[in-house]
Amino acid sequence: MKPIVEYQDYHAFLSDYYEERKRTSAFSWREFAKIAGFVSPSYLKMVCEGKTNLSRVTIERVAQAIGLVGFELDYFKAMVNFGNAKKDVVKRRYFDEMRSIATEHKVRVVDKTAFEFYDSWKNPVVRELAPMMPGAMPGEIAKMCNQDISAYEVRKSLLFLERAGLLKKIGEETYVQTEKSVIGSKEGLPLAIRTMHREMGRLAVDSLEKFDSNERNVTGITMGLNREAYEKIVEELDACRKKIVAIATECGELDQVYRLNLQLFPLTKQVKGSKEA
Repeated sequence: MKPIVEYQDYHAFLSDYYEERKRTSAFSWREFAKIAGFVSPSYLKMVCEGKTNLSRVTIERVAQAIGLVGFELDYFKAMVNFGNAKKDVVKRRYFDEMRSIATEHKVRVVDKTAFEFYDSWKNPVVRELAPMMPGAMPGEIAKMCNQDISAYEVRKSLLFLERAGLLKKIGEETYVQTEKSVIGSKEGLPLAIRTMHREMGRLAVDSLEKFDSNERNVTGITMGLNREAYEKIVEELDACRKKIVAIATECGELDQVYRLNLQLFPLTKQVKGSKEA
């Protein structure tokens, strides 16, 4: 599904959200309506089909059901008001608000043309670190990394990031990010993203010995689940991740690069014949 800031029609956004949820879980219009607190199981279906509109009262309920926070929530509200506005002057005001939010918080979707981005932990780290160090030489950036990386590798990464449009050079050894966030296309980069997860997982293990507990947060839970509970937990993790991204994108005066891994995986085979809880 596209980032919300690429939508201008909230009916289309809600429709795509529903189809994405339905594709990955046993989601229904009735469940969607129940989560949002609507009595009618067909209300949101009619909204998605453009047969009716959200009201100022129902915007918050739907946004909360979807898990929108931060700039995504602000954009959704502006998009609904834009779609519902009757007068051109009002539409223009909300459209300008949408454009402003989209420009400030644009998310870059990396497709298979930028496969190299996920080839190593170095590219995401350099993309975050270089803008924090205007005027810094590659060797200086390399020394700020907790992992081994050479000045040559930093220079190579900077050239790639600039060529791929993920960084923009605005002065001598000075870079800015072209978008606030980068996400990988599920359709185009499954292998590359798995490689990135593998590398970052290794770095997470190393962090247990490398950093004091006040500099890193590593926790875990071992639990019994069924498929329904698994899907609910995945939804909660997705909502949590979105909230964290919103906090990060609104953060000013950046001074350090962190990595957050969210991991949920089976430790046993499925017990055959077990009853659903």
